[in-house]
Amino acid sequence: MRAVVITKHGDPEVLDIVDVERPQPSANEILVKVRATSLNRADLLQRMGFYPDPFPGKQEIPGLEFAGTVEFCGSAAKVWKPGDQVIGIVSGGAYAEYLVVHENQAMRVPSKVGFDDAGAIPEVFITAWDALVCQGNLQSGGWALVHAGASGVGTAAIQICKAIGANVVVTCSSGKRDACLALGADIAVDYRSEDFVEVCKKATNSHGVNAVLDVIGGEYLNRNVATLALKGTIVQVGLMGGASTPFNILALMPKRARLIGTVLRPRPLEEKIAVTQRFISEMLPMFEIGKLRPVIDSRYTLENISAAHSYMETNASTGKIIIDVC
Repeated sequence: MRAVVITKHGDPEVLDIVDVERPQPSANEILVKVRATSLNRADLLQRMGFYPDPFPGKQEIPGLEFAGTVEFCGSAAKVWKPGDQVIGIVSGGAYAEYLVVHENQAMRVPSKVGFDDAGAIPEVFITAWDALVCQGNLQSGGWALVHAGASGVGTAAIQICKAIGANVVVTCSSGKRDACLALGADIAVDYRSEDFVEVCKKATNSHGVNAVLDVIGGEYLNRNVATLALKGTIVQVGLMGGASTPFNILALMPKRARLIGTVLRPRPLEEKIAVTQRFISEMLPMFEIGKLRPVIDSRYTLENISAAHSYMETNASTGKIIIDVC
């Protein structure tokens, strides 16, 4: 099968398409013929050598999510049958024509979402929902602050907030404000010219936001604390703005607030299955009634994977960049 393999770390040009051996499913796994995958920031970091290979000792094939067709089921796999269309998250290996995944990590393709676009759902929607709802305890009527509102995670987070009846303030560049507002953001803050702390205070009548979803980090941390309501939660899911910053712990304590660092990729299989199954129950039906949908910026073929990585690095995209594999 064809696959993108990282043989050395560096610029997008290091990504090579080579022929590799097709993986074989174990007893509880399914073999999936991949229709499409999507880019994520972790893919770029892995390519540059800043994200460890999840399968050391094997060929390093990136890719964290997929849409595809079940080709074969392991001897103990009973959930799916050949020909079923599925989506899901994996620790790696989605930049390939075939992959294997535990049967309980796969989800059916929502009927209201085209098969070609469904590969843009799993990683960002599970990440945003897990951060805001499962860990951030965001509820109907509450307020969320979402940074990088036009990113894949951001566009998913906006829709999730509105689907559960919550309000949301997002930060973004001026050119992406309209896109965020069109998705349902209550307020879109130009991070270059506006102070999101003051905007959040005004929007919430000085009560503060209940949950912050932050992919930036760095100097945003202290400002995030300043936006929080009593018993609010900051969920850190990325560090695009830097990993280190002086932090005023005293500001966190009177609010009895929480700061949670989270990642999805390195979690044990049991945790990934649990979050997937809960997502199937609580969120997947939202796609069927049109409350949630993947936001697609652009598409590239597998052969143009280097160009897709280069484009993502420009930060010009809104939503997801899809890679058509087969």
